[in-house]
Amino acid sequence: MRHSLYEPEHDEFREMVRGWAEKNVAPFHADWEKAGIVPRELWLAGGAQGLLGFDIDEQYGGGGVRDFRYNAVLDEEMTRIGASGVGFGLHNDVVAPYLRDLATDEQKARWLPKFCSGELITAIAMTEPGAGSDLQGITTTARKDGDGWVLGGAKTFITNGINADLVIVVARTDPDAPASKGISLLVVERDMPGFSRGRNLEKVGLKAQDTAELFFDDVRIPAENLLGTENRGFYHLMENLPQERLSIAVGAVASAERVLELTREYVTGRTAFGKPVGSFQNTRFVLAELHTETVIARTFVDECVRQLATGELTAVDAAMAKWWTTELQNKVADRCLQLHGGYGYMDEYPVSKAWRDSRVQSIYGGTNEIMKEIVGRSLGL
Repeated sequence: MRHSLYEPEHDEFREMVRGWAEKNVAPFHADWEKAGIVPRELWLAGGAQGLLGFDIDEQYGGGGVRDFRYNAVLDEEMTRIGASGVGFGLHNDVVAPYLRDLATDEQKARWLPKFCSGELITAIAMTEPGAGSDLQGITTTARKDGDGWVLGGAKTFITNGINADLVIVVARTDPDAPASKGISLLVVERDMPGFSRGRNLEKVGLKAQDTAELFFDDVRIPAENLLGTENRGFYHLMENLPQERLSIAVGAVASAERVLELTREYVTGRTAFGKPVGSFQNTRFVLAELHTETVIARTFVDECVRQLATGELTAVDAAMAKWWTTELQNKVADRCLQLHGGYGYMDEYPVSKAWRDSRVQSIYGGTNEIMKEIVGRSLGL
């Protein structure tokens, strides 16, 4: 099926990204997986190449183009080479809209130039040890103190958590307000007293991605580090979560496509009982089914990207995209590993890494059970 999401300028951008990634990422990613972190130098290189802040105004060093297709191309190309540790997607797709739309002119001048250059790495801290997909259940609190706040609590599973210089923290700022009405977004910066990091967490997959615990021990947050409107943080999150979930879906489809291509090549060259594995009916049927479902997923996600650009993408549509494509990604990785036989379980074959990396996709960004709840409620159930 011919896909028509991308224009010639996006194809040109893809060629540039692919060449850059093949030179600056692919040869080193295995070493970064062993180290458990991507070096800050890559962020500087990405900024210099124009890969950070596509939709940030040019006056701050950004691309000045509000077109998520550029984000999608970068996400797809990182997935194509298995670069699951590079946190550009979190920086561009998740954090950028908060700073672009909610930051004051003073905050933009303070943060965005380094955001775009790669000097300032960002993260967003929602999940807590006792609160994951239920954002209304957070216990990290910030109490008023003079013209600022004093922040206390802990967050966990924070992507870019070790490298981050700026963290958007979701905190309860009005303990007497109903669950969703007393939450604000506070920006914590690297050297603030009382802000510390725990372990770089060891995970099943995404080995090169620095995922950390963050601790806030009476961190003093100045008034000028409030992002958006006080006690409207939950609503700010709800406005931006659809793009985050679409970003996850884009990566899921790209991963499924990559694994299918790797598997097609493998079964064509691998023989059993004197003939290629791909010639067996079971192999053909499995790959035919997975290919069909992946094309359907690509078609739906492409339409979601179009509707994001026009402002029509709903939270329900994003939830459908997120849960269905990530379930498919896991299915494709598992079935394709099976078609590799024993070799699929070996680290030297990229399908094993894809299988490990895919598992978290149905968990973060809101578990798929929560996504189904969102869809179910939209049906009046």
